[in-house]
Amino acid sequence: MRVGIWGTRGGGRPAATVRRRCGPAGPRRRRGALLLGAALAVTGGAAACDDSGGRRPDPRDAVRLEVTPRDGTALARPDRAIDVRARNGTIENVTVTTKGTRVEGGLNLQRDRWRSRWTLDPDTDYTVVATALGRDGRTRTVTSVFGTARPERILEATLDGPDDRETVGVGMPIVLRFGQEVTDRAAVERALELSSSKPVEGAWHWFDDQSLVFRTRNYWPTQTDVRFRAHLSGVRAGTGLYGTRNFDVRFRVGDQHIIRADEDSHQMWVTHNGRLVRTIPISMGRGGIEKYTTTNGVHLTMEKGNPVIMDSATVGCGPGCPDYYRQIVYYAVRISNSGEYVHSAPWSVGSQGSENVSHGCVNASPENARWFYDFVYRGDPLTVTGSSRELEPNNGWGYWQMKWDDWVKGSALNRSLLVGPNGSTSARSAVQAPSQAGPRSSQGTPNGDGGASGD
Repeated sequence: MRVGIWGTRGGGRPAATVRRRCGPAGPRRRRGALLLGAALAVTGGAAACDDSGGRRPDPRDAVRLEVTPRDGTALARPDRAIDVRARNGTIENVTVTTKGTRVEGGLNLQRDRWRSRWTLDPDTDYTVVATALGRDGRTRTVTSVFGTARPERILEATLDGPDDRETVGVGMPIVLRFGQEVTDRAAVERALELSSSKPVEGAWHWFDDQSLVFRTRNYWPTQTDVRFRAHLSGVRAGTGLYGTRNFDVRFRVGDQHIIRADEDSHQMWVTHNGRLVRTIPISMGRGGIEKYTTTNGVHLTMEKGNPVIMDSATVGCGPGCPDYYRQIVYYAVRISNSGEYVHSAPWSVGSQGSENVSHGCVNASPENARWFYDFVYRGDPLTVTGSSRELEPNNGWGYWQMKWDDWVKGSALNRSLLVGPNGSTSARSAVQAPSQAGPRSSQGTPNGDGGASGD
């Protein structure tokens, strides 16, 4: 090893560099060399020889850790990631906690940068503890304690379906509703996470600034376990508008129930995993005017009610209207938002199987209606044929009425997703995942109305 030592001669001019070895020093230099080595070890200066003949650590090889937000920050933006960087070394461990819960994050390939995966909870304190290893072989740990800002406005979010631990039909969508208009749709969409025990292709679709729906390209495979997580807390959905609520829902796709109801033959056929299990005589909408015509196309069973009050006022015919009615019905399964149900109708049993006499609903006998009510899941596809009135894609859950390419165009990120056990990835190449066949969709017009009506 060569060590440069500067001394002085007469007149104060620098002496020439002296070379010495890391072996025994000469008698006249030995004491000075030992004192110099001790001084360098204490001050951490330039490299020198230790007692074993090795090289002492160079302080320029020590690791430096930078944590953002910095320790003591009080009003950090919730939509900004926690960022930990190591200079001159690699990150060994990062732990971020809030309210006793660990925050998800990951390292880059070089192991010199860690970032939190999702946005942060507003108006919340966080603690970051990071440890890194330097090129000098030594570790360093730093801590940052900071708080996030309180939002000016809160984005209200609800999940219409599915419910946690629910068993659903093969056509089941995931339906999110927002209480305020979302102007940054892409930020919201990026915060949504899906995994599925069996691979599927699906996509998110915005019907407006407050309605977001996930639908698979084809029906879900039977006996599929799905997990949906919405990391909305801290997402900046608009100016001063932040989410404050997350969702974590696990649901199961059950057996395949496919139902077809034909207006012309006045029959409804119900299959279970491809096998016909019941043929039900029915009576559908009597027609004459649009609101008394059962909508044509692929419906989904949306909810059950026993009993349900049918009120024509919900479709614009209130008290005093010549056709006004208000009636209690039993074993009612909703299939649209325009007042259509499959329900018990003892008053029309004589017409069931032969003519259409209802105000738009699918009438069945009390026995058949009760059996159907107990049989179906939410999300079972029910296709009506023979009607002159087409179901709109956003009338209830008429989502299967929209062509797949048009559905994908409704994604703020302009993409479909391949969903599997390890999560989801972009499917820009439009590779179709293995799944059960869905219906042949038709193009509808987004225009629906709500309320319970019909009989």
